[in-house]
Amino acid sequence: RAASMRMFHGDVFLGEADVFPIKPGPEGALPFPSNEIRISHLSPASERCPPLAILQTIAPFSVRCKLQAKPLPPHPSLHRLYLTCFNEYKSAVVVVGDEELHLVAMPSKVEKVPCFWCCSVRVGLYAASVGMLNLRCLAIVFDLDETLIVANTMRSFESRIEMLSRRMDIEDDPVRVAGMSAEIKRYIEDRELLKEFIDTDTVTDNGRIVGTQKEEVQPMPGVQERLVRPVIRLPERNAILTRINPEIRDTSVFVKLRPAWEDLRSYLTAKGRKRFEVYVCTMAERDYALEIWRLLDPEANLISLNNLSDRVVCVKAGSKKSLQHVFRDGGCHPKMAMVIDDRLQVWDEKDQHRVHVVPAYAPYYAPQAEMANAVPVLCVARNVACNVRGGFFREFDENLLKKVFELLHENELLDLPYAPDVGDYLVCEDPNFPQSNKDPAPIPEGMSGAEVEKRLNGRAYQADQKQTSSSIRPSDDARVPIRGTVGSSNVQPNGGSMAIVPSLFVTVLQEIGRLCNSKVEFRSTVSTSKITQFSVEVLFSNEKIGNGIGKTRDEAQVQAAEKALQNLQRYLVHMHISLSSRVQTKRTNCTPMQHNKKLVM
Repeated sequence: RAASMRMFHGDVFLGEADVFPIKPGPEGALPFPSNEIRISHLSPASERCPPLAILQTIAPFSVRCKLQAKPLPPHPSLHRLYLTCFNEYKSAVVVVGDEELHLVAMPSKVEKVPCFWCCSVRVGLYAASVGMLNLRCLAIVFDLDETLIVANTMRSFESRIEMLSRRMDIEDDPVRVAGMSAEIKRYIEDRELLKEFIDTDTVTDNGRIVGTQKEEVQPMPGVQERLVRPVIRLPERNAILTRINPEIRDTSVFVKLRPAWEDLRSYLTAKGRKRFEVYVCTMAERDYALEIWRLLDPEANLISLNNLSDRVVCVKAGSKKSLQHVFRDGGCHPKMAMVIDDRLQVWDEKDQHRVHVVPAYAPYYAPQAEMANAVPVLCVARNVACNVRGGFFREFDENLLKKVFELLHENELLDLPYAPDVGDYLVCEDPNFPQSNKDPAPIPEGMSGAEVEKRLNGRAYQADQKQTSSSIRPSDDARVPIRGTVGSSNVQPNGGSMAIVPSLFVTVLQEIGRLCNSKVEFRSTVSTSKITQFSVEVLFSNEKIGNGIGKTRDEAQVQAAEKALQNLQRYLVHMHISLSSRVQTKRTNCTPMQHNKKLVM
C-alpha cells in the first residue's frame, strides 16, 4: 500500500508524494524517519553516468521504495527538484544514520508527474564512486613485503644467514650446498653494506663511496613535525638504504625494490590520467609501511599526502586482510577494486576472487627468477590491471548503462541489469616460480607483520631450532587453490575434479532454471590475444549473471558457473519478492491504473 508523505528540502516544504514499498509486509517498512522525507543535499553531478547506474554498481538491488508526487496539483518546488536531478544527473539525498537514501529521478509513463526510486547506500560511498566511474577509474590495493619489496635489518640478515648455515651443515647434496652458499654470500654482501651505512652513513659500492642524502619527509595534514631521513639510493642494485627512525641507527633497513616497479607505476600515472585509485594493505608496522611507500612513491603521485593516512592500511599480523576494512571510510566499493599480493590466503574469502597473486619476490634465493620470463612479474601485473579495467568498463558501458537508460519508473526491481565486478575479469595465477623439485624450499625473505615491529623496536628476533614449517615458503606442491572451488577442496587445472565440477555446476543451474521456468545459457568465445583464452558467460532468462575466463573452456565454465551461483541467490530472492507481490496485488482491490503501473511490487 502507498503511504502519503510530506517532502522537504532542508526546512523548505516541497509537496506531498505517495510512497510505495518494494517488499511486502513488515520487511517493506518505509525507511524515512518520522514519516517525512527530509532531503539534506543533492549528490555531486555526474558527467556521463546516471545516478541509477552508479547505485546499481555500488549497491546492487538496493531500491527500498518508489515515490510519485501527488498528481493534482504537482508542487512547483518538487517539480523543479525533479528536473534538476533528472537533467543534471544528480540525486536527492536523505541521510538516515550511517546510510544515505538517494532519490533518483525516473522517467515515467505518466506525464508531468515527478517520480523517484529510493536507493540505500553507505554514507560517503556514492560521492566517492561517482567521480571514479565518470573517469573510468578503479581501485588497486598493493601489498608491500615480498610483493613490491624485500627489506632487511641487521637482525633479519643475521638470522637468515644462521638458518641457512644450519641447513648446509646437514645437507649432503653438493648442488644444494652450492645454492645455499651462493644465497648466504648475497645476504652477507648486503649485510655489510647495511652495517657500513649504520656506522658511517656511507656505503662502498663497486669501489666508490656513496654518501647519504638528507630526504625531507613531507608531513601529513595535521602533523607539524618536520622529519629528515638519511637515505642512500643505489639504482644499479635496485636498492635503497633508509632509517625508519632517523634518530636510531638500529632502525636502518636495506630495501630491495622489485624490478619493473617503475613500469607499473608509470602505467598508473601515465599522461596525468588517473586509471586507478591506489591503496596499500600490509601486515607491517605503520611507520615502516609509510616509509617504504614513500620510497616507492617519492613524489606522492599515486597517493597524495592528504590521502596517505587513510590509504596506507596496516592489519594486525595473523588477522585477515579485507577490502571492506581497506575502504572502511567509504572510499570505494570492493567490487570496483583489485588486489596485487604474493599471498591469497591472507585475504578474506569473499575478496579472494579479486586478488591477482604474484610470485613472492626472492632476490636472495632466486635473483634471476624475475627475468626468467620475457615479461617481468610487475609488467604482467600491469597488463592484468589494464585488462581488468577494460573488461569492467566495457561491461559497464555496453550492458549496464545501455539498459539503465531504458528503465522507467514503472519497471520492476528485476529489470535492473547485472553490474560488473572486478572479480569477473581476474584469472587466478599460480603464485610460485617454477622451481626444480631438487631445490629446498627457500627461507622467507625480508620481514613482515609482527617481525617488523619486533626488529624496528629493538626486540630480539628468536631464530632457534623450534622454528615451525609455517615460516618456510611453500614448496612446489603447495598450490594456492584456483577459482572454482567447492568448499575447501582444490580444483586442479588438469584432471581430478575439474572434469566433474563443470557438469555439476551446469546441472545445478539448469535445475534452478527449470524450477523457475527460466532459460539457462552458457555462451563461450575465444580471445584473439597471443595467449589463447576462453571466456564463458552465463545467461539466466537472457540476463547475464556471471562470466569466467580460463585457459580451457572447462576452466572458464567453472569460474562462470561459480560466479553465477553466487549472484543467483540474490537474484532469486528478489524474484520471490516480485512474484509474492504480484499475488498480493491480484488479491487486493487496487485500481487497474495502479496494477498496470506496477507501483506495488
